[in-house]
Parts: sequence; structure tokens; C-alpha cells
Amino acid sequence: MTGAPAHTRLFQLLFHLLHRPNCRATAPELAEVLGVSVRTVYRDVDVLSRARVPICTEAGRRGGIYLLQPFVLDRALFAPEERRELLSLTQSLTAVQYPGEGAAVQKLSVLLRDKPPDWLEVDFSRWGRRGPDGEKFQALRGAVLNRREVEMIYLSSSGRRSRRTVRPLQLSYRSRSWYLKAYCLQRQDYRLFKLNRILALTLLERVFEPMPCPAAEAASACAVPVVLRVAGEAAHRLYDEFDDAQLAQQEDGSYLVTAEMPLDGWLVGYLLSYGARAEVLSPSSLREAVAQQAEKICAVYKKP
Repeated sequence: MTGAPAHTRLFQLLFHLLHRPNCRATAPELAEVLGVSVRTVYRDVDVLSRARVPICTEAGRRGGIYLLQPFVLDRALFAPEERRELLSLTQSLTAVQYPGEGAAVQKLSVLLRDKPPDWLEVDFSRWGRRGPDGEKFQALRGAVLNRREVEMIYLSSSGRRSRRTVRPLQLSYRSRSWYLKAYCLQRQDYRLFKLNRILALTLLERVFEPMPCPAAEAASACAVPVVLRVAGEAAHRLYDEFDDAQLAQQEDGSYLVTAEMPLDGWLVGYLLSYGARAEVLSPSSLREAVAQQAEKICAVYKKP
């Protein structure tokens, strides 16, 4: 098994214990989190112990690896720059991998007797709406970590609601949205679900065996090459939503955009959001779909 570099792994081990109830975890649990063997976990515990971190192991059914409390890390172990680096790293881990676990940052700041830098904020709520998105994320994170099946009501890009039972494998952030990679029991295949379109979910008691997690492309709809011509006045959006390598500015100030995208209802709606500033050059099937939807919209607004 391979994992992070040793110094990074030691900090991840400590951080994981800090955000666990009673600062306690089993060796197999830590081995899975760190991507190493159980033997390596015990070696890391020994390294931390020699560095005067009060970390202990206890055998038996109620045993595990835990931190003695209360305790404070020796500031002499870290230079001021290293303490700031540790706190910044903790903030980024908390924001991206452990949202809602901000207490871990405060714990580490107490251990190091230093204040965390105020440089990063990640808010999972949408504008004008707070609460449900973060709760949904936390529930799914727990389902992924504990390998619990989830029953959910999902709204597809075509507007159809369906009830699914899935095995959550990973949370993924792509293109300014959060997605759940999961194995769908109804489809008997891997699928990618957009968190905003999960309308309701229930954590089931059923626990599943570890499963491989495919790349996002394998779990999502099949993507095809798409070529667009976009007017120059929409350049601000292009640089927000595409890589530089996907953009080619033309002599008239417009842009040619070349990207791989899934051909579905969401893409048609996304392209229509550009209004008359974007034109689909290929594929022809997408060009026709956008034109048909535009005609339907025009018919709605022409009604008396």
C-alpha cells in the first residue's frame, strides 16, 4: 500500500484523531484513511510518541489509538512559520475534506498555542439559502466514510424524478458544483449525482463492502467534443468556466471554444444561458436541440 509522504501522513493521523469523538480511532480505520498498512500506522504512532505527542494505544474491544487529554504540543517542535503552515493546512483540510468540523482548527490552535490565520472560507450554501446544503453534505460524507447505503429522490437533468438506492463512494467538486460518485443499485452501474439535485435522502442501516471508485468520466454521461462560437462580450464567463487551452480568440474578437461535454438537457439549458452570444458549431444534433428549445421559449413569450 502507498500513502502520503511520512511527514504529511503523521499530521493527517494527528488531525484525524483530533476530529474524532474522544480523539480515538482504531488502527484499521487509520490505515484506511491514510492509505497505508496497519503496521505502518503503529510505526507512525511510535514516531509521534518519540516526538513527545501524548498518543496511546489500548488493546481490547473498547481499545484503539487515542490522544491523552488535555495536552499541548511543545511549541519548540515547530518554528513560527511551521505553526502557521500547520494551521493553514488544517483550515484547508477542514474546508474541503471535513466541512463543518471547524472545531478541529480550534483544537489545533490550542495545542500549538497560536491563532489560526483568517484566510480561507468555503460556504456550501447557495445565495439566499443556508442550512440544507451543508446538512446534505454532512450526511453524505458520513455515508461515504461508514459505507452505508442511501435512498434518495433525484431530479435528472431532463426534469424527471426517480427514487434511487445507491452506495456512496466519493464526494467530488467539479466545475463549481459538488457531485456524489456512487453505485446505483437500480441501474447496476456507477453514476454521478449532482448534490443540488438530490431532493431528499435517507441513510439506510445496510452497510456495503469496499468498492472501487471510478473516475468521474466513467460515472457520468458520455462526453463528446463540442465546438462553440461565443461573442467577445461574454469573455468574462468563458474564463470563469473554461481553461485557456479550450479558448481561441478570433480576429473579430469572438472566441472558438472546444471542450468535451455530456449531451443532455443540462447542456442545452447552459448554452441557452448565453442567449444570442453563443452559437453551437458542432455537433449538429446539439445545434438542433438548442434551436428547438429556443423556439419553444419564443413560443411561450409570444402568447397573448
